Amino acid sequence: MKFQIEDVTVYFPYDNIYPEQYSYMIELKRALDAKGHCLLEMPTGTGKTIALLSLITSYTLSKPSNPVKLLYCTRTVHEMEKTLAELKFLHNYQVKHLGPAARILALGLSSRKNLCVNPSVVSAENRDSVDAACRKLTASWVRSIAVENPNIPTCEFYENYEKAASDAVLPPGVYTLQDLRAFGKARGWCPYYLARHMVQFANVVVYSYQYLLDPKVAGIISKEMQRESVVVFDEAHNIDNVCIEALSVSVRMQTLEGASRNLNRMSQEIERLKATDAGRLRAEYNRLVEGLAQRGNLPISDTWFSNPTLPEDILKEAVPGNIRRAEHFLSVLRRLVQYFKGRLQTDNVEKEGPVTFVASINAQVGIDQKMLRFCYDRLHSLLLTLEITDTDEFLHIQSICDLATLVGTYTRGFSIIIEPYDERMPHIPDPVLQLCCHDASLAIKPVFERFQSVVITSGTLSPIDLYPRLLNFNPVVTRSFTMSLTRDCICPMVLTRGSDQLPVSTKYDLRSDPGVEKNYGKLLLEMVSVVPDGVVCFFVSYSYMDGIVNSWHESGILKEIMQHKLVFIETQDVVETTLALDNYRRACDCGRGAVFFSVARGKVAEGIDFDRHYGRLVIMFGVPFQYTLSRILLARLEYLRETFQIKEGDFLTFDALRQAAQCVGRVIRSKADYGMMIFADKRYSRHDKRSKLPGWILSHLRDAHLNLSTDMAVHIAREFLRRMAQPYDKTGAMGKKTLLSQEDLEKMVNGVGETLF
Repeated sequence: MKFQIEDVTVYFPYDNIYPEQYSYMIELKRALDAKGHCLLEMPTGTGKTIALLSLITSYTLSKPSNPVKLLYCTRTVHEMEKTLAELKFLHNYQVKHLGPAARILALGLSSRKNLCVNPSVVSAENRDSVDAACRKLTASWVRSIAVENPNIPTCEFYENYEKAASDAVLPPGVYTLQDLRAFGKARGWCPYYLARHMVQFANVVVYSYQYLLDPKVAGIISKEMQRESVVVFDEAHNIDNVCIEALSVSVRMQTLEGASRNLNRMSQEIERLKATDAGRLRAEYNRLVEGLAQRGNLPISDTWFSNPTLPEDILKEAVPGNIRRAEHFLSVLRRLVQYFKGRLQTDNVEKEGPVTFVASINAQVGIDQKMLRFCYDRLHSLLLTLEITDTDEFLHIQSICDLATLVGTYTRGFSIIIEPYDERMPHIPDPVLQLCCHDASLAIKPVFERFQSVVITSGTLSPIDLYPRLLNFNPVVTRSFTMSLTRDCICPMVLTRGSDQLPVSTKYDLRSDPGVEKNYGKLLLEMVSVVPDGVVCFFVSYSYMDGIVNSWHESGILKEIMQHKLVFIETQDVVETTLALDNYRRACDCGRGAVFFSVARGKVAEGIDFDRHYGRLVIMFGVPFQYTLSRILLARLEYLRETFQIKEGDFLTFDALRQAAQCVGRVIRSKADYGMMIFADKRYSRHDKRSKLPGWILSHLRDAHLNLSTDMAVHIAREFLRRMAQPYDKTGAMGKKTLLSQEDLEKMVNGVGETLF
């Protein structure tokens, strides 16, 4: 269908549209017109991806004089593929209506591991090894030797891509990662470098958060993007954590030992160069004297990670004299590694700010702040001069230089925390030195400043007013949408006590109480006997899940549950979990039904959908607070209180409830779906906790369902399932339309159909 929103003709590839999708588009257009940023919370399963894509592409089509580029950021490769598939469907529809004028170029960009087509490279086990294997075949110095000596292996795909030069372009169209690989194989060109090259010409780019938020990656990939871009962060409820991880570094003993090995190897290389090609070292020295830490335009295959600090904080001056010579720089790094080793040999927890840390480095090993700031650039320059290809071997020394550069650059928003052992296993010495960033607004600030509109959207952004404070920006539009439903297909309940009327909770003092564990077990047992198909349970942590499953096993509850449904458990191993999920789905498909035990904040809670019969009930056992004794968390809370006036309790509750909402939101993925959510903890009945859940869950939470015991919850579940089995009208009866056709929209615009909402 196509319809007007003010001066924009929107091409929407389906025959009907949800009212909330329509209002979502109106708000989004307001933000684009104002060239400002916006925060939009839209319930899961109401098609926000297609609403975003169709509005922004139609907006570009209606303003051909200054087209807008769309940078769409997803969290996982799976989400990236889903987004590109939707875009392909939309693009075909637009071309059918508008002809070739509507053609765009859209592509996904991912790491070499997901795009490489050279069988000898892509077989390496992890991402860093694939990157290094690629460099061994494509680095400029390897290729120049290969010209004279044909026995040196190079990559035929990269060579063909280089030969094609300016002819190596992607014709317009929408390319998923699969399409890029197929296109690369067919033409004999390298899909990874082709995609990297085409990103600057594409109308739509779909890639991961890191490519914009992590300065090490963004410096290489996103620096050419024009200002007239709209950036969308999808599923962005954890965006503050992504920003913080991008600027945090942790160093263990293994890192320091690896760094020492790297330094020994580099000094051997320097000695070898002095004997064979001293001119190269001299040329590097002269370049550094002229104040260029980086060589000008490196060939695309030589670029390594970019500087870990943000673009405007990089010093634009000459490298300090005492680290210009390669061997002097190595001795500085040796002293730095030695200093870190000394700091790790401690029996107490130590916490200090960057300023005192830098002062103590200066006092003890004589390395000043300016030398620290240049560590990263100087290392990068040296690795290029030494023509090092196996970059995966040098990740240790790179971490050390990252840490040095960040500490030397930022004086606030960070702290250094040294812990001699993990609190939970105090008898195992595992010292770690962590540079923790506390300020999420640091990493995202350049994105807000560089691009005209940034859209932050997710199904769980409540309480929505905390995000502008955490990320330190002023949105022009902030809106939370509700779900328009033809029937109440969501049934949230708060369960506060067991059938024996004892309160249930995962509070620290009640957590290991046998009465609570028994009541939780009885709740699950009662539920699996009345709910058909799949049941998903979320626990607050892996350790709690292990403990409670053990106690259920000993008391025989687990055996009784197994008589109704099979039980599958998420572990910290990705392969095991994937296998468990597959078998869980098979058990649901064959009608036997199954129970899946999972953990809040785990992989499953973030990205796996339990739609239709794979999830008819989600039970959230407890409130998933972070481990509140963690030193890093405490330091961050203190910073948030002092800088943004956010109270500790407010932040912890906000964080726990967005995780809980994320877990229970997995059950409903479309409007034809139905499911129940049980919040099993007496703390959810308190208004200050409950009110932080997203509006679309709260609007279905009746007062009668706020303080239930197990037997009442079972009764409500029976009633709900019986009601859901009745036939119903999908388009919406009783004057409440939940599917709008083109005529309905036209009536609405003309002011006739005000009753529709």
